Amino acid sequence: MTARLDEPYIREYHEERDLTAWFLLDLSPSVDFGTVEDERHKRTVLVDFVATMARLLTRRGNRVGAILRGSRVERTIPPGSGRRQVLRLVNDLLADEPLARAPMTDLAPMLSAAAEGIRRRSLVFVVSDFISEPGWDRPLHLLTRRHEVIAVRLQDPRETDLPDVGPLLLQDAETGEQLYVDTSDRRFRERFNEAARRRETTVRATFARAGVDALALSTDDDLVRAIVRMAALRRRRR
Repeated sequence: MTARLDEPYIREYHEERDLTAWFLLDLSPSVDFGTVEDERHKRTVLVDFVATMARLLTRRGNRVGAILRGSRVERTIPPGSGRRQVLRLVNDLLADEPLARAPMTDLAPMLSAAAEGIRRRSLVFVVSDFISEPGWDRPLHLLTRRHEVIAVRLQDPRETDLPDVGPLLLQDAETGEQLYVDTSDRRFRERFNEAARRRETTVRATFARAGVDALALSTDDDLVRAIVRMAALRRRRR
């Protein structure tokens, strides 16, 4: 242009400042578990996190959307901005009835649907307890190729530390299978804790291989402090 018109022209690049964020939400029966004194379940933590983050993002003009998964990928809430979009997200989550029974959770379809359906580069929060059938590591890795992904892992203290409270009848939240156990048996508690440690190691290794930042969010956590921890971690990594 400068050569043709004999007048200097400078190309200016204007970076897009608005951000699109997606919440991939695992609403399988296992997220309805909780043992803290105020009966705060993992589902409650999920709703609180989505409401808080969505409001923080939309206040700056960003857009937020969600993909909800119960026993399957059930529905998508297209990205939108403003207070009404936040209220829509929260209303849909509160209106979602917990499932009494469902097949074993498989996160792979939800992650694959997001990788195929979200075209514009986005910030993606995967909110789940990550108690799932194997095989979700590959679609998670594919998702990170285009998007910035943060795994928000819902936890409850009793999923890793089983107290001595005598005989218990445990029931699988998804299959309904029941198992009678004696928590006063020290060896049983040790096996339980060891299984929890192995699961923790596997999940963390999967996040590391995919290059995903992870936030552990427990039912006994302070949500604001947890979000501050996440922000501080991301600043350090940058």
